[in-house]
Amino acid sequence: MKDSEGGYTIVLVPSDTQRTRSLRLSPRGLRIAAALAAGGGLALAVLLGSWWYFAAQTVRIPELEREIAQLEADNEKVEQLAENLGRLQAEYAKIRGMLGADVLASGVTPEILPSDEPAIAEEGTARTGLSPEIPTSWPLATAGFVTQVLEQAQVGTHPGIDIAVAQHSYVRAAGAGVVSEAGFDSIYGFYVLLEHGNTGYSTMYGHASRLFVAPGDAIRQNEVIALSGNTGRSTAPHLHFEILQDGVPIDPFTLVQQRTGT
Repeated sequence: MKDSEGGYTIVLVPSDTQRTRSLRLSPRGLRIAAALAAGGGLALAVLLGSWWYFAAQTVRIPELEREIAQLEADNEKVEQLAENLGRLQAEYAKIRGMLGADVLASGVTPEILPSDEPAIAEEGTARTGLSPEIPTSWPLATAGFVTQVLEQAQVGTHPGIDIAVAQHSYVRAAGAGVVSEAGFDSIYGFYVLLEHGNTGYSTMYGHASRLFVAPGDAIRQNEVIALSGNTGRSTAPHLHFEILQDGVPIDPFTLVQQRTGT
């Protein structure tokens, strides 16, 4: 109850006794109590708000971890793509430097051999001590760049190697022999097939731009038989080269060694 001085007196009556107790709160005490209650309420509100905020952030931790893992995976893919791009650009630059920037342009003047005596392109590159009929010479007067290797995994796969080389480069016989076939094919374009005596070996040269031999011609090892080109089923100037043993394609690199340099 409110007393005459503006304060309040609280009377406590215990149930097990007749005696009463009273607690008097002065106006100043009431103001202090109210201020303390307000401060405590504000502190409690701030505490509860902070707890809810941190609880909400804790719930997001698994989601953030998943996002970080995804970003790391994406970053690895980007780095791998950048590495692959750099490698492809280096290979492309190497091929362009070897073939020339305008290798596909028309109007390139081919090297013409003397009509009476086909050239021998750099003799002495075959393996010594073997019969010249065994196809051991590199089939080009330049190194070229191998873009496709032999595939024997299943029928219909690539039966030889492809060598990127500048248009109208000298194509030469890997070994001495006789021209079995020379002409045009829808796949190999202008091609030459050589039979190398009784060795069981034969060699095939495809996608030429010009042929210098005909069926029945006897050919010496390293003799120029054609000029490289882009005929038949081909997307860029190159030589398709096969070595067959008893009619079965074998890996050319078991007999020939690629030239070095240009």
